[in-house]
Amino acid sequence: MARIRTPKPLHTLLQELEPEKYIPLLGKYGATDSKGRYLHWNDFKWRVKRGDDELAAWVATKFARQAIAQDLPLRAEDDFCFSYCIPNSLFAQLHTIDKMTGGGRQIGDGTFVSSYEKNRYLVKSLMQEEAITSSQLEGASTTRKVAKEMLRKNLAPKDKSQQMILNNYLLMKKAVEKKDEELSIEFILELHRITTYNAIENQALSGELRKDNNIVVSDLYNENTFVPPDWQTIPDRLAKLCDFANSDRNQNDYGNFIHPIIKAIILHFMIAYIHPFGDGNGRTARAIFYWSILKSGYWLFEYVSISKLIQAKRGNYDNAFIYVETDNFDITYFLYNQVDTILKAVNSLYKYIDRKKRDFYEFMDWIDKSPVAKTLKITQLEILKEALREPGREFTAKQVAMDFEVSQNTARSYLNELVDKDLLLSSQSKHGKTILYLAPASLRERLKLS
Repeated sequence: MARIRTPKPLHTLLQELEPEKYIPLLGKYGATDSKGRYLHWNDFKWRVKRGDDELAAWVATKFARQAIAQDLPLRAEDDFCFSYCIPNSLFAQLHTIDKMTGGGRQIGDGTFVSSYEKNRYLVKSLMQEEAITSSQLEGASTTRKVAKEMLRKNLAPKDKSQQMILNNYLLMKKAVEKKDEELSIEFILELHRITTYNAIENQALSGELRKDNNIVVSDLYNENTFVPPDWQTIPDRLAKLCDFANSDRNQNDYGNFIHPIIKAIILHFMIAYIHPFGDGNGRTARAIFYWSILKSGYWLFEYVSISKLIQAKRGNYDNAFIYVETDNFDITYFLYNQVDTILKAVNSLYKYIDRKKRDFYEFMDWIDKSPVAKTLKITQLEILKEALREPGREFTAKQVAMDFEVSQNTARSYLNELVDKDLLLSSQSKHGKTILYLAPASLRERLKLS
C-alpha cells in the first residue's frame, strides 16, 4: 500500500492558481462527486473530469465543503479546530439508520423474541461479538470458537489474548450500565482500566494517562504514521471532550444541533486522536461510542456490533483517520466510514432477527409434534432450542444457571430431567467432576418420537 497523497492547503493553492482557473468550476464540483462520495485528494485527483485542471477542481470542491462545514469546539494542533459537514449523501444514510433503529420494526414486540431473549441476545451477540472482534483489532489471536466458549462457560482466561477478550466483554457491560451517566475523565479512566487489566503493552499503566510522547500510531501496513498530541495537553483535551459529550445541544440548542450518531462517531475519533493512553485507546474509544449512542436513546445499538465490520475493512478504517489528519482536520471522512459501517451492522442485526424468526417457528413446529414438550418448563424449552441449533454442544449446570438466572441446583434438575426424557446425554468431564450435558445429533428425531 502506497503512502497516502496529501493535498496542499487551500490557502497555498489560492496563491498558486489564477482565479480564472477555478472560478468556472465552482458550480461544477460539489462537496461530493456525482455518486455521493466524499473523496480525499488521494482518490479525488484520479477522478477529475476530463479537461479540467485537477488542482482547480480540488479548490472548487474545498469551497463547496467549506460552505456547509461546521467547526467543533475541539482543538487539533497549531490552534486549528476540527470541523465536519453533512452532505446530502451522508444525511441520507443517517436517515436510513434512524428509520431502521427507531419506530416501526422492533426486536421484541413479536412472539418470536421475548424480553428475556433480547437480554440473552445482548450477551451472546453484542457483548461476545464486540469483545472478540474489538480485541482482535488490537492484536488478540485466540480463535472465535475458543473465545466464545470461554465467555459462554465463564472460564478463566488462559493467556493474554483471552484476557483481552474477557476485559472487552466486561467493558461493554460497563458502557451499557453507565449509559445514563455523564462522561468524565474518571469514567474514561475506569473504562481503560477494565479493558487493559492484565493485558497492556508499551509499558503503559491501566487507568492512567500517558506521561510521555514515546508513541507513534501506524496503519495496518506500518507505512502511514501519526504522532498523537503532546501528553501535557491530554487532561485539557479530555476535559473539553467531556464538555462536548455532555452538552445539551442535541436536545434544545437547535442552532447547534449535532445528530447523535455523528456525535458518537466524533467521540470515537477524538479518543483515538488524543491517544490518552499508552495502550488500549481503540478499545476505549469504541466503548465510548456505544456509551454515547445509547445515552442518546438509540436502544437498538445494545444489539449491534461494529468491530467485526471494522476488522473486515481495517485498511479503510485506518485510511479514514489519515484522511482527516491530512486534510485540515476534516472529520467528515471518518463520519462516512463509520456511518457505512453502522448501516452494515444494523442490516446484519436484522438478518439475525430473520434467522431467529425462522428458528423459532421451526422449533415451535417440533414442539407442537412432541407430547413431552407440554411437560417441560420454559427454561428447558430454551435449552432444547439451543441444543437443536448446535448439535454436540455441551451444557453445564453452572453455565445454565448463569444464562437463565437460576440456582445451580435448579439448573442441574432441569438438565437431569431432560436426560431422563432422553433429550440430552450426560457424561463426566475428563478434567474434573463436572457433569456435561450434551446435545445429541439425533435430537430432532428424538423430539418426533417423544
